[in-house]
Amino acid sequence: MNSFANDFEVRKVKALELLAASGIRKSNYLPPATALLWRLGVKVRPPHFASFAGTALVCGLYFGLAWGLFMWLVVWSSQGLSVAAAFSSGVLAGTFFGFSMAAYYAYARKKHPLPPWEKLLDGGGVA
Repeated sequence: MNSFANDFEVRKVKALELLAASGIRKSNYLPPATALLWRLGVKVRPPHFASFAGTALVCGLYFGLAWGLFMWLVVWSSQGLSVAAAFSSGVLAGTFFGFSMAAYYAYARKKHPLPPWEKLLDGGGVA
């Protein structure tokens, strides 16, 4: 196992310990998408330790695509809404959702004083 993978695993364990001890619900600090990505071998930070911009981008893209496609298939195509209008609505909804989720995680990070991801290796914030 390389150093990056080992460092990530150590940080992940410490982050999960901190999040569990903070009183945040497990479903909030370990969403199904994060757990799935870990099972697939993708090394992503728990959302409370991810950057604001990264969280906004990932959540916004996921939601905008999923919601836009669902709405197109179920409602908009039968109403004759143009693809451009549907795309614009998906982008707008995704942007709003992404920034809302990023703000939620940033607020929770401050409310439960969590150390930066980079400090988890040297024991920062771990009681």
